[in-house]
Amino acid sequence: METESQDEDSHHERGGCPVLVTERLVLRAPHIEDTDALAYLANNARVATMVSRMPHPYTRKDATDFIRRSAIGAIGKCIYAVTNAEDGRFLGCCGIEPQDDPVTLELGYWIGEPHWGNGYATEAAHAVIDMAFRTRDVECIDVRCRVTNLASRRVIHKCGFQFQGTGMVNSLALGSAVPVEWYRLDRKTWISLRSWAAA
Repeated sequence: METESQDEDSHHERGGCPVLVTERLVLRAPHIEDTDALAYLANNARVATMVSRMPHPYTRKDATDFIRRSAIGAIGKCIYAVTNAEDGRFLGCCGIEPQDDPVTLELGYWIGEPHWGNGYATEAAHAVIDMAFRTRDVECIDVRCRVTNLASRRVIHKCGFQFQGTGMVNSLALGSAVPVEWYRLDRKTWISLRSWAAA
């Protein structure tokens, strides 16, 4: 799947975060026009309890603050609004952020419940992973999911990540630590997967 335009003039750069276009999606910077859709989709316990830093309830003020902080780079290196390519509907978010190890990034994503089951998380994750390995001097991308999140685990497996171990992560929505699984995708594996896909 081609995730980035090869023509540098055909997409806008945002601090090194190009707009990404896939078969069904456009991944771009969150806009203030996304506020209502973001607040609606994020204000769902089934979403918030699976994402470590999402409060619940999730208000319009939370959405506005999220969009503001993503615009100034206060959340992570690249935070994308995942939108429908046909009608521009906001579907969720996907992004990468730096870790203490400078050659490692962490991937995160969520899709609003009305849009579950369509493969959007996998499609968005593939696009962001490809962008990260193509444009950044990184060797690994990590991802974590709650041990109870079967859908997220399927996305992780489809992206080629390998299981590394388990641990605990604080959940803002639950106000407590929850058990998570940790996965890693290294550059060599990504290159192999891209080669297989091309073949």
